[in-house]
Amino acid sequence: MRILLTNDDGISAPGLQATRRALRELDGVELDVIAPDSNRSATARSITTRSPLSIDEVEFGDGDRGYATDGTPVDCVRFAELGLVGGRPDLIVSGINHGANLGDDITYSGTVAAALEGIILGIPAVAISQQSSGGGMGYVSGQFDFTYAAAFAAQLVTRLTTEAMPEATLINVNCPAGEPRGVEVTKLGKRIYNDELKLVDEEPEGSRKRYEIYGWQPGYEEIEGTDLFAVAQGRIAVTPIHFDLTDHGGLERLRGWGFEEMLAASAPAA
Repeated sequence: MRILLTNDDGISAPGLQATRRALRELDGVELDVIAPDSNRSATARSITTRSPLSIDEVEFGDGDRGYATDGTPVDCVRFAELGLVGGRPDLIVSGINHGANLGDDITYSGTVAAALEGIILGIPAVAISQQSSGGGMGYVSGQFDFTYAAAFAAQLVTRLTTEAMPEATLINVNCPAGEPRGVEVTKLGKRIYNDELKLVDEEPEGSRKRYEIYGWQPGYEEIEGTDLFAVAQGRIAVTPIHFDLTDHGGLERLRGWGFEEMLAASAPAA
């Protein structure tokens, strides 16, 4: 199995390096690393279209090498799919991210975006994230111990060598701080964001102001069976995610809205 390892924290991030060391020990795995040259957290599915991308070969100090780019996590997946490192990947592994990616947060995550790009291209994908030692369910700063997450990632990849994932579905894994109390297959939870408009600087003339608009301690709805609840209870959350955003139940309702009549009514008068 040929695996592309990427992330959004940058090629030197300890989370990616812990994952790399764990995966390189697996039999039958050929590991390629393409990652951003610096932190690209919360870049979601952004891509680079208006300028060429640079690539630098990086030595990791243990005989392995990877590639760093000034692009985004999605760009990294495209590089691999287009043949930068040779063969097309059989699996995308994105992470381990420094911080959890739970509930609504996944729509902002560069880590999850790289995995989403994999399934768009027809490549199975896994995103792995680690809660900080600060605990809590917000974006608390702290230290990261990737021991359990890296080992779990290796076990999951081993399973994927013999069992196919559902079509067009990625696996989003979130590990709690410390030793996990178990593993739970979950659905996405619901975040409660506590953002506020905060003035942080103003020029003397008053022509320009600078604001912070994002809070750093969101809450969550405590619903059993969700990824947020599982991690809060100290369990690893494993969540299947697909890219189909269509509200299939709403199709028929919209078809009854008379869009043809709207089009006719909006036509310019003769």
